[in-house]
Amino acid sequence: MATHTAKRAKLYRMVTAEHICPFGLKARALLKRKGYEVEDHWLENREEIDAFKAQHHVRTTPQTFIDAKQIGGYDELVEHFGGTVKDKDAVSYTPVIALLMMAALMALAVSWATFEQIVRLQTLEWFIAIAMCLLAVQKLKDVDGFATMFLNYDLLAQRWVRYAYLYPFGEALAGVLMLAGAMLWLSVPIALVIGSIGAWSVFKAVYIDKRELKCACVGGDSKVPLGFVSLTENLMMVAMAVWMMIKPFLLGA
Repeated sequence: MATHTAKRAKLYRMVTAEHICPFGLKARALLKRKGYEVEDHWLENREEIDAFKAQHHVRTTPQTFIDAKQIGGYDELVEHFGGTVKDKDAVSYTPVIALLMMAALMALAVSWATFEQIVRLQTLEWFIAIAMCLLAVQKLKDVDGFATMFLNYDLLAQRWVRYAYLYPFGEALAGVLMLAGAMLWLSVPIALVIGSIGAWSVFKAVYIDKRELKCACVGGDSKVPLGFVSLTENLMMVAMAVWMMIKPFLLGA
C-alpha cells in the first residue's frame, strides 16, 4: 500500500511588534497553496533577525527551505514553483486600462441611474469627462513628479515650466465642468487648448523624433510608455471640446 509523504517547508519570516513582513505572509500562503505543511518560524526582534541573516548569509527575509535546500525569498520561491516575478520597472498599460475601464463602468452606472438605459450618447460624454477627472487625480497625487516627467516632451511646458504644474488642474476643471454640463465657455477652451498642445507634443516626440519616453498621463511614477495612450487622452479632450461646441447646433439644444 502506497504511503503519502507530506510536503514540508521551513519558513523564516519577520514578525515583530512593529512590523509583520508582508512578503512572509505571501510566502506562507503560496506554500500552502502548493500543498506544503509550513514550519513557520518567527523572527521576533532585531537580534534574532540579524543573527539569522548572518548565519545563512542573506540580506533579507523571509527565507524558505524545502528538503533542506535554501530556496530564498518570496521572489525566488515564486520562480521555484515556475512562476514569473514581475519586473517593477517594466512598462505596463495596466494602470491606464484599469482607469479607463472604471471610467466606462461609472458612466454606464450614471446612465442607468439617470435614464434606466445603459447606451446613450450622453453615456459617451460622461465616460470622457469621468476619464479626464480620473486621469487628473493620478497627476494631482504628485504634481511635481508629474511636471518633471511632463517636461520631457510637452512643447509648451518646455517653454513655460509653470504650465506643467497647471495642466492637471486644467484637466480636472474641464472634466468636472463637462461632467456637469456647466460653464462650457470655460471648459471647452481649456480642453481644446491643452488637448491640442498635448496631442502635437506627443506626436512629435514619439512619431517624428522617435524618442522612447514614459507617459505622464497617469502620474509621475508612470510605467506607461509614451505614445498611443497619451495621444488618445489628448485627442479625446479635443474631440469632447469640439463636440460640446457643435452639439447645440446638431441637436437643437
